[in-house]
Amino acid sequence: MRCVIARFPFELTKSGVLESMKGIKPEPVTAESVIIGRRHYPVKQVGQVITRQDRRDFSAAEVLRAMTQLGFTCRTLPTAAPLGVLSSLQHASAMLGTPATV
Repeated sequence: MRCVIARFPFELTKSGVLESMKGIKPEPVTAESVIIGRRHYPVKQVGQVITRQDRRDFSAAEVLRAMTQLGFTCRTLPTAAPLGVLSSLQHASAMLGTPATV
């Protein structure tokens, strides 16, 4: 499959990516990851290995798009659930504070 990463065209195949990542120890995952074989690799590490470019030259989104099109499972870190929004009545109550106990 032809894909463009960091403005350079690459001809990638699933078997080629598997071969490139063979023997590569995964770094700790702190952001998006790709499952290759049974291992979770950070997206930037995969991009660096398959393109032989510096990690600053491409975005994680470019590599995620290419890996997804090749059929690899990609994961993103779960985002924190948004905090509950107070209604206007709850907001006013919170501003007034709790009643004093006698």
